[in-house]
Amino acid sequence: MIVDYALYQNGVRYKEPSNLPELISKARNGEGFIWLGLAEPTPNEFEKIVGDFRFHPLAVEDAITAHQRPKFEEYPGVQAFVLKTAFYDESSSQVSTGEIFCFIGDYFIVVVRHGNGAPLVNTRHALESNPEQLAKGPYAVMHAILDHVIDCYIDISIELENDVIGVEQKVFSGTSKTVSRDIYLLKREIIEFRHAIDPLLSPLQQIASVGARNIPESLTPFFRDTLDHLARASDAAAGLDSLLASALQADLAQVQVQQNADMRKITSYVALASVPTMVAGIYGMNFDVMPELRWKYGYPLVVGSLAILTVVLYRKFKKSGWL
Repeated sequence: MIVDYALYQNGVRYKEPSNLPELISKARNGEGFIWLGLAEPTPNEFEKIVGDFRFHPLAVEDAITAHQRPKFEEYPGVQAFVLKTAFYDESSSQVSTGEIFCFIGDYFIVVVRHGNGAPLVNTRHALESNPEQLAKGPYAVMHAILDHVIDCYIDISIELENDVIGVEQKVFSGTSKTVSRDIYLLKREIIEFRHAIDPLLSPLQQIASVGARNIPESLTPFFRDTLDHLARASDAAAGLDSLLASALQADLAQVQVQQNADMRKITSYVALASVPTMVAGIYGMNFDVMPELRWKYGYPLVVGSLAILTVVLYRKFKKSGWL
């Protein structure tokens, strides 16, 4: 499905009514460049719409099937750039990802989107309001897309940081309830987020390097700036992942400490009950001749001794922190 397309001449959108083949012909003749946006096209739609560009079959297959790692590849007459978009659902604290494929040539950029996250409508409008930047050609469009997607990464990292802080507060709240399930689910979202960010570092470093092939020198500082933003988002995600691992260990340690405390209490109460049980067991035996059995002070002496022993044991356990 076509989202939008336009011919840009010196950074200004071509206003005259024209169909896509006519605009492609103008761009091919050096009258600007085409920016074509597609959303989840079928193979037939893709071939019908962009067949005139003569993309490499492998690039076409990647754009249609999606599920690719972020990468930057060169084909005859065209370069393909793949990056993942990310979307954070506040209601469920889940991160979902999509993909953007950019096909860049001398006179065109074709953008294919799959999934949710990082809509590009505002990106096009913002770039159209900056003709000086847009006049730098298709790679200026690719930079704007990258910049927008990476800004979304940073926003998501802030949301995930808030979730991690919430989990840490639960871990150290002093309650005996474990939050390992919450930690695991959040860690899974951060791992999915990192799968979108970390693989993008290498291709972006390739583009941002001085003297990169086909990249206008005037855009190199802009790509380096987006690389710095991406590195910041990547470092933030790695730090959150490490914090969650530490939080999980702390949670499990607290559970173990609580279990040990419970076992100490149980052991203490068993010890307190063992002395009266032992004495009662001895005097419960049916022998005719036993010490103090017929002595009138025998009963109060035994009960008093049991009470004293129990109090002594209780105070010792209390002092040692077992009770």
